[in-house]
Amino acid sequence: MNDHLSPLLTPEGRALLDEVRGTAPADELAVATRLRREHPAELVSAALAQARLRQRAAAKFGDADAGRMFFTPNGVEQSTRASVATYRAQRLKALGVTSVADLCCGIGGDAIALARAGIRVLAVDRDPVTAATARANADALGLAGLIEVREADVQEVDTAGHDAVFVDPARRGGRGRIFDPEAYSPPLSWAVEAASTARVAALKIAPGIPHEAVPAAAEAEWISDAGDVKEAVLWFGTGAPGAVRATLLPGPRTLLGRGLPDPAVRPVGRYLYEPDGAVIRAHLVAEVAEELAGGLVDPTIAYITADALRATPYATAYEITDELPFNVKKLKALLREREVGNLTVKKRGSAVEPEELRRKALPKPQGRNTAIVFLTRVAGAPTMLLGHPARP
Repeated sequence: MNDHLSPLLTPEGRALLDEVRGTAPADELAVATRLRREHPAELVSAALAQARLRQRAAAKFGDADAGRMFFTPNGVEQSTRASVATYRAQRLKALGVTSVADLCCGIGGDAIALARAGIRVLAVDRDPVTAATARANADALGLAGLIEVREADVQEVDTAGHDAVFVDPARRGGRGRIFDPEAYSPPLSWAVEAASTARVAALKIAPGIPHEAVPAAAEAEWISDAGDVKEAVLWFGTGAPGAVRATLLPGPRTLLGRGLPDPAVRPVGRYLYEPDGAVIRAHLVAEVAEELAGGLVDPTIAYITADALRATPYATAYEITDELPFNVKKLKALLREREVGNLTVKKRGSAVEPEELRRKALPKPQGRNTAIVFLTRVAGAPTMLLGHPARP
């Protein structure tokens, strides 16, 4: 086992971690050279590597926690963002859960959120270094009394005695992301079977999972954080089999599906609404369109258009000033006429690369105004919509 963690848990290792905290990449060589005069070279390298991982992890865990926690490269990449883990832990708590078997716990991000919600956790991972890292994190954050970390194959762990099961299967392989749920490690079918052993269960899955792959007994939830879709969760034991929801963080704000038919296609109105990614993934654009009294610009495009401006947390509103067929020369002339010097390009249903269009339409940015151009289809025709963020 290539274990760089154990030396860092010694008094010398911890002191070294404090000393290299916040080291800039450009300063690493000089810092390493100086520290190796007094400390083993391997320990210095491990401390600097850990400092880099902590800096990367701050975006997910916040500066305070990331500065005390321990990470592996895969752990930083694959761990749940703290805001999402906290939301899920609070939902489990609201369901009356007091103990959870956290299977495929990784470095312990979800276990930490669960423990902070007052839930007792059995955290299981088969990789020795990963399990040791989860144990170190529970200790570093003062949660060791609520988190038991076990190095084991999750498929051989008895989860009896726990109110809930949480499974976060590995969705990356040697060739990158895995899209087939049965190719997860462990497979989704095994995770669904594991879910049946507890009163409540939550299975974390990739947000791109096909809706037809969602078990009929599950409630499916898609979660975004600050507009970025993070994950989907299959819930069991919530009393809502077959339900679909989109949850937006911070908030949380949750939109429940009502089985509405697809919205009608209509001409582009004064306003264009871009639904949150979780809404789109959950196939709940119709629910938002009804709320906005709007329709779609095209039957295959998730842009909603309406004549009135209405506030909604589930979509971002833009005021449309111009609609023209796709034509770079016409767009270039219009931008020059409007004195646009800063152009944002968004696209949905277009093969055109935004950066390429920006370069051609605005070769010498000089204007004082800003604008957004949407590359999309309107009733099947390639179209450019020019506008700006809507103002109440």
